[in-house]
Amino acid sequence: MPFLPGDLTVRRVDAERWELVDELVYEGRRDRFVVPAGFRTDFASVPRPVTWLVPRFGVYTLAAILHDWLVTEGLDAVTARDADGIFRRVMRESGVPVLRRWIMWAGVRWGALTDERRRAGWLVSAPGVLVVSVLAAPLVVPPAVVIAPGLLVYGLAERLVSLVVPRRDQELVLRS
Repeated sequence: MPFLPGDLTVRRVDAERWELVDELVYEGRRDRFVVPAGFRTDFASVPRPVTWLVPRFGVYTLAAILHDWLVTEGLDAVTARDADGIFRRVMRESGVPVLRRWIMWAGVRWGALTDERRRAGWLVSAPGVLVVSVLAAPLVVPPAVVIAPGLLVYGLAERLVSLVVPRRDQELVLRS
């Protein structure tokens, strides 16, 4: 595995983000990247209707953290397109199955369109992104079409219940 040995230790920041307690070091054949302690990540940024296929964390978690760092802090060292390619390569090195890693790569390339700093070079990868997206669509879209309305109904139900049941702000305390 190209990550230096050690445990991944994170601290919860809020409902979506986590902070690295220790640095995460990736050392490939040509590349060496150090994600510093204190870096904040959401692990894999996955739209809720497809978390059945790609949960927010898994065997690709270290690759996702590295990718988060590369596309924010690391864009001085690599291009956004390269960061997405490194993400795919690191997932391969981590043992992520081929279909999942290509779908995740296409997802981060689509996501690059929403970020001005990551948009440059998108057209170069567009043919590959489109091929992967078209091939993956029959696998991904039907369940997502079923799940999305369910999530919407659930969200509305939560809002209605919250109008009736007063919210209690509580602090979550985890004890070891």
